[in-house]
Amino acid sequence: MLNLKVEKIGKVAVLHCEGGIVQSDAASRLRDAVTQQRRSSVVILDLSGVKALEGVGLGMLLFLQMWTRAHGIQFKVFDPPAGIRQSLGRISSAAAVEIAGTGEVLSLLGWGPEELWQSAGRAA
Repeated sequence: MLNLKVEKIGKVAVLHCEGGIVQSDAASRLRDAVTQQRRSSVVILDLSGVKALEGVGLGMLLFLQMWTRAHGIQFKVFDPPAGIRQSLGRISSAAAVEIAGTGEVLSLLGWGPEELWQSAGRAA
């Protein structure tokens, strides 16, 4: 089962995913969540909570990369677990899904060192 939470930060949509993307219904839910972000300039797919990604999920990530590109939207995958990162690494370089590092994600969100310190201060 796939749980999705969408968070909008300006023109950036962050989709937090938990569970597995192993069946067509989960892949369809992911597709629907991403394609609803037509007004976003960037879609970040946070895969840190994904436990399993099988062929249907991998195919959906490739589809979403092509769909976002066709709509002028940047598509970034963030923080995939090691096994999922390996699966993504097996995709041919021409179709590879882009994995963004923490620094790039923070930059896309418009967060610099000051915002991080302020956020950490509020959490303490």
